[in-house]
Amino acid sequence: MPPVSPAREILRRLHDVMASSTSAQAKLNAVVAIVAEQLDSEVASIYLLRDGVLELYATRGLSQAAVHVTRLAMGEGLTGVIAATREPLNLAEARAHPDFAYKPETGEEIFHSFAGVPIVRREASVGVLCVQHADPREYAEIEIEVLQTVAMVLAELIAGAGLIDDVAAAKARSAASGPARLAGLKLVDGLGRGTAVFHQPRVVIEHTVADDVEVERARVYGAFVKMREQIDGMMGQVEFLGGGDTSDVLETYKMFAYDEGWSRRINEAIDSGLTAEAAIDRVQQRTRARMRSIADPYLRERLTDLDDLSNRLIRIVSGQLGSAAQSGLRGDTILLARNLGPAELLEYDRRVLKGVVLEEGSLTAHVTIVARAMGIPVVGRVRDLRTTITDGDELLVDGSAGTVLVRPSAEMLKSFATTSALKAKRQAEYARLRDLPAVTKDGTRVALMMNAGLRDDAAALDATNADGIGLFRTEFQFLVSATLPRRERQTSLYKAVLDAAGDRPVVFRTVDIGGDKAVPYMRDDAHEDENPAMGWRALRLALGRSGLMKVQARALLEAGAGRTLNIMFPMVSEPWEFDAAKALVEAQREWLVKSGRSLPAQVRYGAMLEVPALAECLDVLLPKVDFVSIGTNDLTQFLFAADRANPKLADRYDWLSPAILRFLRRVAAACTAANVPVTVCGEMGGRPLEALALMAIGIERLSITPAAIGPIKAMIRSVDLAPVRAAMAGWLEVGAPTIRADLTALADNSGVARG
Repeated sequence: MPPVSPAREILRRLHDVMASSTSAQAKLNAVVAIVAEQLDSEVASIYLLRDGVLELYATRGLSQAAVHVTRLAMGEGLTGVIAATREPLNLAEARAHPDFAYKPETGEEIFHSFAGVPIVRREASVGVLCVQHADPREYAEIEIEVLQTVAMVLAELIAGAGLIDDVAAAKARSAASGPARLAGLKLVDGLGRGTAVFHQPRVVIEHTVADDVEVERARVYGAFVKMREQIDGMMGQVEFLGGGDTSDVLETYKMFAYDEGWSRRINEAIDSGLTAEAAIDRVQQRTRARMRSIADPYLRERLTDLDDLSNRLIRIVSGQLGSAAQSGLRGDTILLARNLGPAELLEYDRRVLKGVVLEEGSLTAHVTIVARAMGIPVVGRVRDLRTTITDGDELLVDGSAGTVLVRPSAEMLKSFATTSALKAKRQAEYARLRDLPAVTKDGTRVALMMNAGLRDDAAALDATNADGIGLFRTEFQFLVSATLPRRERQTSLYKAVLDAAGDRPVVFRTVDIGGDKAVPYMRDDAHEDENPAMGWRALRLALGRSGLMKVQARALLEAGAGRTLNIMFPMVSEPWEFDAAKALVEAQREWLVKSGRSLPAQVRYGAMLEVPALAECLDVLLPKVDFVSIGTNDLTQFLFAADRANPKLADRYDWLSPAILRFLRRVAAACTAANVPVTVCGEMGGRPLEALALMAIGIERLSITPAAIGPIKAMIRSVDLAPVRAAMAGWLEVGAPTIRADLTALADNSGVARG
């Protein structure tokens, strides 16, 4: 085997070529000459994607008459296969390969061995670099690495020369890759169609050849230090999860982050003359090649973690740490992410955000609740997003089925259109129920309120004819603001919502931040929590930061001037917390009286029952409150000691478990006996079967997402409630893990509409 010149030497020569003032064609001609010489190869050729086909742009060894004449479709011949799969080929006998395609004008019939690598730009194949020898031989791994390094430089060269169209290249790559179907967890119902955009986009490497190797090495060292600090910080936040998925992922991250072999390979790539970003990317390409050859799913998953960590390291070293929200969405979009916080989701333009796909996610995570409020379908726990989907791919998201269709075929698009039409028909049927009361067949009236949190949400009151807003989440305004919202802004929002509601009641929940709803201007309040869900959040935080709550109290009182104002405090654990919060609001009301300001005609106070401890003090609490709302999302995780953000536990505890239903029945009975209205305002009430179970245990007030009002009203109007209540009483005495199967059978046999 002929000796191979060091990669650093070939990069030095390529750097000189790129720096020259010659034409793009002359540079390509110089590159194939360098490659042929360095690999002692009889042929070196460059094919570039043009008008959807691969065109021979430069060659050393084939007939010059074939340049700009020989063309191959994506997937055609060995060159087309490399471009379509984005994988190298290394063949001792090219003609033995089933995809070999002979092009007589090239004069390549005398050559036997063949090696080629894709030229990749923005994760799409934009060309192929290949070499050939007359004698049959397999190319050494170091020769393939040299070709891959040259291909990285070529991607930069041809992009700078305007020889490729990034958009056309992405479309060609998508067409060659074909459609794919990914399954996940149903989080938010709905259908969405748009182009794929990653929340944290991959960094496009614009410069591959280093001017100063030591400078690049220092950049990588600095990035490794920062990355390790980030991983260590995340490890400290999830230690309480024990053996959970998040902890497992971070343990793997930490192992790779401190792996000397990985950092050594990156340093070796820098030694060859690559920039820090290009060195990380070259090592990452080798990792992906190993991933494709490993059958063991566990090992593939671990290497996928390394791939994700490589992306993080490239973002750090390049300083490109921002999200896609900061650059803005350019059209109908499906957002892709490992996970999202509610504040991150709210940064996106809801007019063009058509769906969200997460690698993690759970049914009751706050980001899911926010997405539901925004009317955006979400599918969670979808694996291999980065390896299956490319920025710009067309996606179809079906939140009700928990599926994502990638690069859909014409047949898939037709089926999606049919499903959309059926959904629209069903929505039209629900719309016909708009002015009809939510009354069961045997005469039980159920109050249907809606949840909201944004100014525009109030418009859904008229569209759905809801009985009012049973939960207005005031924290959304705090989450989207870079600083604490001023009182005037808060007052304006609350007044606009009250104006839109008219005579219908609005229940304002005071600010519930902390936990996974962290805000940048109050980080000092949450950073020490080992378990943020049970830490310094909601009413605890508000009472600790009384200035924050005083401002909000004044804003609410001023907005409610002349009307009935309903204020509810979140996450009340004991009656004294309710007393303290009410006293704080009352103090602000007295201040307004002394100042001669207009006041609400009446202020009604309520408590949100989310912490099980409060249920043990209902005899003390109920005489103090005007109403109670049950937040089933947090209540479920606290009742079962099951973190709702932990994917392993998200499906383990059923809302139709006797444990939760017996608990809720006891609370409902106590409230009814005390003549205190009780409303369920968690996600449980927005699902027809679960809502039926709530009605059967005595809950007759629901506050749900606007999209759920039609299906829930249809269910209510289709049911005789008395037999369900009788059956429920028996089921809850048995203590089975869930009553879901029994309730489903009863509903189906009785003709109950379930959406």
